[in-house]
Amino acid sequence: MARKSASGRIGIADVAVKAGVSHATVSRVMNGNFTVDPDIAARVRAAAAELKYQPNPVGRSLALGKTDTIGIVVPDLANPTFQAILRGLSRAAAQDGYRVLIADSFEVSSEESILAGEARRRCDGLVLCAPRMTDAELEEISPSLHPLVLINRTTGAPDVPSLVVDYGQGVQDIAGHLVELGHTRLAFLAGPPRSASNEMRLKGLEKFKAAHPGVDVAMLEGGSDFDTGHEAVDAVLASGATGILAFNDLVAMGLMSGLHERGLDVPGDISVTGFDDIPFARYTTPALTTAAVPITELGEQAWHQLRALIRKEGNETPGGRYEPRLEVRASTGPVKAPRSTVHG
Repeated sequence: MARKSASGRIGIADVAVKAGVSHATVSRVMNGNFTVDPDIAARVRAAAAELKYQPNPVGRSLALGKTDTIGIVVPDLANPTFQAILRGLSRAAAQDGYRVLIADSFEVSSEESILAGEARRRCDGLVLCAPRMTDAELEEISPSLHPLVLINRTTGAPDVPSLVVDYGQGVQDIAGHLVELGHTRLAFLAGPPRSASNEMRLKGLEKFKAAHPGVDVAMLEGGSDFDTGHEAVDAVLASGATGILAFNDLVAMGLMSGLHERGLDVPGDISVTGFDDIPFARYTTPALTTAAVPITELGEQAWHQLRALIRKEGNETPGGRYEPRLEVRASTGPVKAPRSTVHG
């Protein structure tokens, strides 16, 4: 009977003695090397099973040069949008035997490059989700992160796939919906200043304003969370806007909560829209008009792109572009008609 090692743990040496083969043969069989004679491989596996041998994952990773782990860096894991992307990524990766390491930069852009580098050293590949770092920083760091997939950012490197949502078109669709309802004074509650998707929204609104000279669009400072929207009530009311485009659904929900506390009716007094269509959006009171983004699919596709890079498979059409879909619900309605004055 094979003896346990000094540590009390069954090791490769024990399996080798039991099966009557070399240490190297056991290692090749455990690592899935198919060049070993099938009968010998079966004998090794039988010995390992009898001894209840469990391969050392660290040693296996060193031997194979891979960890079966990928990393994802997000700016705010508390945001349901990033949670959904992570869900899609982790489920898809798990089907191929990969785990996901998560790094949250908490909207601190200066931490992103450090986190990305640390995560990449521990993983076989990396997904950077909506990074807040500048274009120059992204271009500088991306070569050291390969294999790398970007979500909602692009880089000049041809070997870095990018999955991008067309936020510019999405925000134009929402603004157009409000105008169709008779709103000519709109306000945009902006997102984080270094957010690339916020910049895309701003560019989309510039196009919209150029095409609709009779519509006023006020630009208000904002953010990306519920508190941002809740604290923006005074600024929104001061703008005189009757239709509000919030950076995302969380901001819209915070705003609706604040308006309700002031005794204002949505959409009777003011219409509010969001962006992303997170799971809660349809269950707010009133249900939120928003632009739906295939969030979970973004995560799934990020894994498929990264898997192709890790396995060095050909990929003729890396990356992809996604069009948001307008979801009209109860938080938007016709502009409130001004009270008429009756002359006696």
